[in-house]
Amino acid sequence: MEHHADLIVIGAGQSGLATAALAPRHGFARTLVLEAAEQAGGSWPRYYDSLTLFSPARYSSLPGMRFPGDGDRYPTRDEVVDYLRAYARRLDAHIRTSATVTSVLPRDGAWAVRTQDGAEFTARTVVAASGAFRSPYTPDVPGSEEFAGRSPHAADYRGPDPFTGRRVVVVGGGNSAVQIAAELGAVAVTTLASRRPIGWMRQRPLGRDVHWWLKHTRFDTAPLGRLLEKMPVSVLDDGRYRTALDIHGVERREMFTRLTTDGVVWADGTREPVDAVIWATGYRLAYPYLTGSGALYADGRPRHRGGVATVPGLGFVGMEFQRGFSSNTLRGVGRDAAHVLSRLSRARRGSRVGHGAVRTRSRGQASS
Repeated sequence: MEHHADLIVIGAGQSGLATAALAPRHGFARTLVLEAAEQAGGSWPRYYDSLTLFSPARYSSLPGMRFPGDGDRYPTRDEVVDYLRAYARRLDAHIRTSATVTSVLPRDGAWAVRTQDGAEFTARTVVAASGAFRSPYTPDVPGSEEFAGRSPHAADYRGPDPFTGRRVVVVGGGNSAVQIAAELGAVAVTTLASRRPIGWMRQRPLGRDVHWWLKHTRFDTAPLGRLLEKMPVSVLDDGRYRTALDIHGVERREMFTRLTTDGVVWADGTREPVDAVIWATGYRLAYPYLTGSGALYADGRPRHRGGVATVPGLGFVGMEFQRGFSSNTLRGVGRDAAHVLSRLSRARRGSRVGHGAVRTRSRGQASS
């Protein structure tokens, strides 16, 4: 059975929820959000247990709902999950969970969206808000297939207990790599491997959080923020993580050249046995359901300008540096969602929208 909506948003993480919240302001009366997981929250529930935001609560809000509590504190993963689910419950949108989208294809001037369970939906406008953290990236390092130890991506890391007493290498030079290495250093012999030295950025220069400076200088918005895209990754720290690395003796070394059956070969040629390698090496955009839509390059990257696809009626929200430095952050997705919805709404005006309404209810969570 086919169901129609004015707007279909794919993904109920921060990007999708912000898009759904702003949709009525741009003339989309009936919004359907399709989420693969059993509840709203996107990738946040799957992050490691000790994750703490590097932005204060006052700079971690989605449109229309303040992040609760002291605005100067740094929320935990579970607090973000609770916030997103509370936000979802307030939306004037239908959220269908356990709905994995398998294809989005043009049909008769609209989009036909099919899910894994065989349901089909149509809309003149679709926003893909699922791609930023769905596809963990692990670099192709010689010897990877030989390594007999544990080799999880940070996306599968939950806490230090399974690594207690082991020798562990954490690969990466960003916030997650440092946070995980600092935590592991307390229970395991830990080394941090990266291609360049860790770049440290003070969390509170001149007594103000760096996000205050980014906001008030407008450096995290387009076009200034685009300059940061080509700069080396820096780790925000108020001193706790750098201190933890030092206290626990976590050494930073240049990235190893290969893996062996029982360890790594470092850049200077020395071999070291290790029990586990944790890859804090980020994510790659992935929109497999858009295959055949005309919205992707041959390598899978989206064809867009500022989040508006090159094919009519399709947009993206939540991509890193989509329009600025904060594009895939809690504080930045709302700004990008408003931009994309505005452009899509303009293109939609004057077009006849199909009739009918979304009739199904979510098997997990719904808001109306």
